[in-house]
Parts: sequence; structure tokens; C-alpha cells
Amino acid sequence: MAGPYRVKFLPSDRVFLAEEGESLLELAMKSGIHVNASCGGNGACGKCRIKVLEGTVRSAPHPKIPQWEYEGGTRLACMTSALEDLVIEIPFESQVDRAALKRKREASHVLSATDLDQLVEGWEVDPAVFKKYVELEPPSAEDNINDLGRLVRELRKKHEIDDVSVDFRVLTKLARVLREADWKVTLTLVATRRGLKLINVEPGNAEDKNYSIVIDIGTTTVCGQLLDLANCNVYRRIEDSNSGAQVCTLGEASDYNAQISYGEDVITRILYAQKPGGLKRIQEVVISTINGLIKELLDMSGVSVDHVSHLVFAGNTTMTHLVLGLEPRYIMLSPYTPTANFIPPVRAINLGLNLRDHVHIYIFPCVASYVGGDIVAGVLGSGVFQRSDITLFMDIGTNGELVVGNKDWLTCASCSAGPAFEGGGIKFGMRAGRGAIEQVRINPTTFEPMILTIGRAKPAGICGSGLIDIVAELLEAGLIGQNGKFNRELPTKRVREGESGFEYVLAYAADTQIGRDIVLTEVDLDNLIRAKAAIYAGCKVLLDSVGLSFADVNTIMIAGGFGHYIEVEKAQMIGLLPDGPSEKFIFVGNGSLLGARLLSFSQELLRETERIARTMTNIELSNSARFMDEFIAAMFLPHTDQKAFPAVIDQLLRAGKEIVADA
Repeated sequence: MAGPYRVKFLPSDRVFLAEEGESLLELAMKSGIHVNASCGGNGACGKCRIKVLEGTVRSAPHPKIPQWEYEGGTRLACMTSALEDLVIEIPFESQVDRAALKRKREASHVLSATDLDQLVEGWEVDPAVFKKYVELEPPSAEDNINDLGRLVRELRKKHEIDDVSVDFRVLTKLARVLREADWKVTLTLVATRRGLKLINVEPGNAEDKNYSIVIDIGTTTVCGQLLDLANCNVYRRIEDSNSGAQVCTLGEASDYNAQISYGEDVITRILYAQKPGGLKRIQEVVISTINGLIKELLDMSGVSVDHVSHLVFAGNTTMTHLVLGLEPRYIMLSPYTPTANFIPPVRAINLGLNLRDHVHIYIFPCVASYVGGDIVAGVLGSGVFQRSDITLFMDIGTNGELVVGNKDWLTCASCSAGPAFEGGGIKFGMRAGRGAIEQVRINPTTFEPMILTIGRAKPAGICGSGLIDIVAELLEAGLIGQNGKFNRELPTKRVREGESGFEYVLAYAADTQIGRDIVLTEVDLDNLIRAKAAIYAGCKVLLDSVGLSFADVNTIMIAGGFGHYIEVEKAQMIGLLPDGPSEKFIFVGNGSLLGARLLSFSQELLRETERIARTMTNIELSNSARFMDEFIAAMFLPHTDQKAFPAVIDQLLRAGKEIVADA
């Protein structure tokens, strides 16, 4: 029988119809069922594992699935289609665990909310979108001025507001609302480059109901906050243990960007967008993610969607293009030109967002193809643009986005690190979900590991912060050399030869959730070394380009959720972060969201945002011979130049490890 076929997905117990020849990954994507997939559906990553419990499928054996698992019903969703009605189980390692996004871990190097509020100084609460209540005298024979004129006259008289332009949509309902409200209405106004604009009129006094939603659109994660713009005059005056951010931020929520099913990194997603209907589809799925967050924020705070007046987006250049439906292909093609860096405000409903028609989106300006609005937001939110001393700002992820400078100048660069820090390209890599190994200590005598996982569940894989921990511990224990190769002479069964070369067993199958040994391979080590080398080389070349060295940098700020979970000393041990005292490093968390929040509260900081973006000088590393030289030099643990990491080398010597001479 030809399709469509009924496919039930477990453990969600949801049923969808699969068309003839449609892959189960495609079905899951369009149905909102999350399955880990990082290669865009071409079978390369081997992460979209499913188990066929009932029914017949079309699927051939695949090198990513051992024969015994294949015979037990395990398949790759991207390479499998239905031949009849099916029951499919999504195993733990293929699920996306959103609960892990809510986790908090205390870390002494991560600033508290109160400290974050103090990074930017000297601003007042003065939102670009605000409300004013007016009471009008009804028209009469003696005073029959038109409705809009009557409104503008009262604004001038009561609030000293003059020169207001009007959104045409306001005019279409103005006469009705004024009369139904007995001439007592609240006006929503927005400050634009051309002056104030009236964008909404609503009945009654709603001055104290003015809310903004700020969204950080990350490649992997989308984060949002709901802000109270009307009742936040105390923002800078709170002196107790609660920060202004906590008072004025009514809710915060996060979810995985649904685009992850179409590719782990921006290049894969750009390629997917070139397929027929690809750009429209990949835009729709991120809009769906954002709509879900908006609903969650409003539900948790009890705020009506009618009172949301403003939306702010911050994202890297590719994410900005994809959420707006702009052609992204030239971002990745030399000479790397985005469609636009500065994008005018966009009406939210035009993108399919579930907000009222007067709500516009402010989009953080980008600087270059690989230095986006999220970095501009991070520079704003971290206060780098105000500091007198030299600061290096780092956002570590699939791309390393880097800024150096102070209040007088800012220079930026970007380098591709690959997905290793988010679990991609690692045999048992996974995102930071329940069961992900996040901390490891290795006994230097027995070489046995001590493991902590997220949620303290049985191990299911290795997340990015855990990967850094593991490699640092392997190096310090002498299990690997500085070239990232295993020492095969040690008296331990944990080091063995596997399918793809030598590996270290972190957890045996009986102790894991997935029923397989969780190992770290030499291929994994190579991928991590490449990722950390790209970040370090990018920083080194950026500093060289402005005549500085790491010693000249007073403060190193690290942004992104990744920074909450790595230890400075471990990152230095592998050469990801430069050598130096730990107090030199500040982890600001989600700097992008921090900057977006500040912009919502302050017209002055909105203007400052545009100045930051226009004055940042971008250094292009993609074709830089100097970058390649530094990258090759950094392909060592911690580095081929021992003088760059004196504290790490000293620690290794104290541990009795043989140090290779400088290359």
C-alpha cells in the first residue's frame, strides 16, 4: 500500500502521517519532534538514531550503526522511510533535553546578576517604546477639531510632546477606540531616528502595562526575557541583595533552536537554505521556537499579549538573516557580504510572530559576515565600550567571535572553531543534557576516572565543558602526550585500541544509559585540539593586528552559557585560554541577552549600540596566512611555544610529566 503511513513516536506517544519516500527525520522535523541531527540529514553525523519497534522500513545498513544494533531495529532517521504504519522509539541519546537549559551551577568566576548590572554605568531608564495616558474633551460644535488633531493637541498640552508621526494602522481604529473608551485612552509611542511615532491606541489607562521581550537567537539555543518597562525606575537604585535585573525581568525561558535538526553549524544551515523551499522552512522553524518562548514568558508572568509593546532580536549574522528570511548564501562566499548589517525595525506579525500588529522588532546591527548582532549586544551589555583598560571579549562556540579594545576603539574578528565545544564531531559528544559528563577527575596512579554528570544521572555522552575537563585530566595524568596521542605503555585497561584507533574508556556499557562503552578517541582529541587552536590563534592574530600581546590585556571577558561550566585552569591546561591569573577572567554569561535587555530600557544605549557597530573594525581571518601559522602553532597541548604557558608547563613538570621541547 502506498503512503501516507501512520508513525507513532515514543516516548512522546504522538502520531503523524509520513508520505511515501519521506525520511523519518524529515517527518520528525515538520512535526516538531526533536531528534538530534547535526549534518543536515545526509547520514554523516550518525546522531539521529531511532529504534523501529513495529512495522517495516526502507533502510540499508550504515557504518555508523554496528551490525548487532541494526539487527535490533536501530536505524538513522535521516536514512529511513516507512513502508507501512510504524511505532518508533527515539532513544535517550537522540533526544533533545530542554530541561538542561534551566540548570544553574554555582561558579565563583561567573558574575552574579547584581554584578552584571554594574558593568554598564551612567544610564537612566528611558525606554524607546513608552506609553502616555490622555483624557480628551469630546468634540463639540465649538471645538470640532479632527480626532487625531485632538489627540496630538492633548499630548502637547499634558506631556509636552510635539511633532508626532502616526502609523496608518492607528488611524484605522482611532475613531472607534476614542468613542468606545469615552475619550480616555493610552497611547504607545516609539522613538525613531525621525522623531516620535504613535503606533497604538488602547482604551483606558494602561501606562503601567508596557512590556518588552528580548530574544537571543543562538545557533544552538534561543533565550528570551520578559521585561517590565513601565515599572523599572528603581533599576539603578536597588541596594539590597536583589538586583534591578531581577525586579524588572519578569520571566526568562530558553529552548533549543529548532534549526539544529537542519545542521549543527551556520554553514550547514546556509546550504540547507539553498534547497527549494529551504529558506522558508528554516525561517519557519526558528519562528516557531520564538513563538513558543513568547507564550511561555507570558504564561509564567501572567502578562497579556496585548501589553507587549516591543521586541528585540540579537543573533549572529547568519541567524539574523535566517530569522528574517534574507538570502544568506553570500555570507559564506568570498568576499563575505551579508545582505545588510543595519536592518530597519520589522513588524513582528510580518514574520509570523504571535504578537499584536503594532509591535516592531529592533534587530541588533551586525558588523561583518561572522561578527553579528549578538557580539555587538555583548560589547554593550558587558560595558567593554565604557572601559578605559584593554579588554578582550570572547564568545566561544561553533564560531569564536572576538573583540579587543576599550572606550576609544574596538577591533573584532571571527574564526571557525567547529562544533566540538557543543559536543559535535565527538564520537560520544552531546549537548549539555541530562546524563552528559561535565566533570572528570583521573587518578594519576590507577588512571581510573571519577565522573559527574548533569542531573547526576547515568552517563549518556560528553558535553563541551566535560570534554575540556577530560582532556586536561588526561594530559596531567600522562595518559596522553602534548600531541594528543595516547600513551600506550601505561598499566591500565582504560586505554585500548578501538574501531577508529586508540581510545580511553570513561564509562563501561553496564554503567551507562545507552548500553555502550563511552570512550574518548584520538579522533575526538584531534577535533578538540583543532577547535581550541582556532580560538587561541584568532585571539593571537587579533591582538597582533593592533600591536598588543596577551600581557597587555587587563581583562578577558568570556560570554555565552559555555563559560558558566568551564574551569579557567582546565581551559588553560589545554591551551584554549591564555596563561594568566584566574582573576583576570570574567564570565558574563549570556552577554547578548544582557545587552538586549539594556537596550530595551534606554534610548541612550540604543544610540550607543549603533555607534558601537559602526566603529568596530573587523579583521578578516578566513584568508589570513598569519592565522594559519598561529593555528598550526597552537595544534599542541597547550601550545608549541612553552613560554606562552609557563604556569601550565610548571604544573606538568611538578606532576612528573615529560615536556616536549619547543617546536
